[in-house]
Amino acid sequence: MRTVVFLFVLFLACFTILMPSTLHLGGLTLYRPVIRTPFFTRDLNFKLGLDLQGGSHLAYDIDTTQIPGSDWGQAVAATVANIERRVNLLGVSEAVVQTSQANDSYRLIVELPGISDINQALTTIGATAILEFKQVHQATPEAQPEFTATDLSGADLKAATVQFDQSQAASAGRPVVAIEFTPAGAQKFSQITKSSIGQRLAIFLDDQLVTAPVVQEEISDGKAIISGDFTVEAATGLAIQLTAGALPLPIHLVSQKNIGATLGSESVVKSLFAAVIGLIFIWFFMFAVYGRKGLLANIALTFYIFISLSFFKLIPITLTLAGIAGFVLSVGMAVDANVLIFERIREEQRWGRRPQAAMELGFLRAWNSVRDSNASSLITASLLFWFGTGSVRGFALTLIVGILVSLFTSITITRALLRTWNL
Repeated sequence: MRTVVFLFVLFLACFTILMPSTLHLGGLTLYRPVIRTPFFTRDLNFKLGLDLQGGSHLAYDIDTTQIPGSDWGQAVAATVANIERRVNLLGVSEAVVQTSQANDSYRLIVELPGISDINQALTTIGATAILEFKQVHQATPEAQPEFTATDLSGADLKAATVQFDQSQAASAGRPVVAIEFTPAGAQKFSQITKSSIGQRLAIFLDDQLVTAPVVQEEISDGKAIISGDFTVEAATGLAIQLTAGALPLPIHLVSQKNIGATLGSESVVKSLFAAVIGLIFIWFFMFAVYGRKGLLANIALTFYIFISLSFFKLIPITLTLAGIAGFVLSVGMAVDANVLIFERIREEQRWGRRPQAAMELGFLRAWNSVRDSNASSLITASLLFWFGTGSVRGFALTLIVGILVSLFTSITITRALLRTWNL
C-alpha cells in the first residue's frame, strides 16, 4: 500500500511539473505553479537550444595588434571570459562562446539561442564600457566647460544595477543605474565629492558624456546614481557593460547569421516520433519476453521518462537535438538494468529458488553488473561534459541525468512493484 501511495504522489509531482502553464479540463482551468525560493526561481518551461528555438550566430575578429605576441593567449582568454560574463548577464541559456585560431589571427564565435533583441546583444557584447569621472570647471554659464580627469574609473567599480528614480523630481520613475565602488574606489569617490561640493562631476562612458550632476555633499558610502534619458533596455545594457568591465582586446563583427527554428521544429518532431516508436518496441519486447514482470518494468520505465523530463525543467537543462539524443539513448540504458535483473531472477529460479527469494537474490546479485555498467557510462558522460562545449555538453548532461534516474527507477521502483504484486 505504501508503494502505491508513493508512486501516486510521485506521479502527481511529475504531472504538476510537466503540465502546461495553463491546462483546461472542461470548465476547470489548472495553473501550474512557479517555484520561488530565496536562491532561485523556476518558471518550469523547457529551455531550448539554438538548433531548436533559433537565435543568432555571431563571428568576431579579435584585434591583437596592440599587444606582444607572448601575451596573446592570456589576453584572448580574458576577452572570452569577459564576453561569457556579458552573455550570462543577458540571460541567454546554453550560449556558446569559443575561439578559433588561424596562424596569427583569432576569431570569436558567439551563439545566442532565442535572443529577442539582437541589437542589444551586439551592443552589449562589443562595447568597451570605459567609465571615467571628471571634475567640471566652468568660469561662467556661457563659457565652455573644462574637464579634469580624476584617478577614479571603472576599475574601481564593484557593481552596477538598474533601479528606478524615487525622487520627487520630474524624472521620478525613470530607470537609472546605481553603482557601488570597491573600498578603495569609495575612498577616492569620497575625496573627489568632498572637493567638488557645489560643482559638477561629469560621468563619461566611452568618451561620451552621460550625466554631470551637481555635487551637493560628500558621498562617503561609495554609492552613486547614473541618471539620464535612459530606457529600461538602455539602462540594463549599461549596467551589464559596467559590471562585466572593459574588454581586454577590441573585437570587430565580421558576420551575423540569424537562425530560424523551423528546421529545429521539424527535427524535434522526427526525433520524438522515432523515440515513441522505439519506446513502443521496448514495451512490447519486455512484455513478450518477461510477461508480468516486463509489464511492471514498463511502468517503471514510464516513471523514468516522467522523472527525467521533470529534472530537465527543474535544473534546468537546455535541450538541443544532441541532448534529445542523449535522453533517447538513456531510455535504452534504463531498460538494460531490468534485463540483467530479470535474467538473474530466471537463473535463481532454475536453481530451485522460490519466486520471492529468486526475486530478492536477482536484484542483489545483478547489482554489481548494473552498477559497473552505469558507472562506466557516467565516467564517459562526465568527461564529455567537462571537456565539451555547447551541444556536446547538453548531450552529456541529459545522459548523466538519465543514467542516475534510471538507476532509481530500474532498481527501486521495479523492485517495489515486484514486491507489491509478489512477482
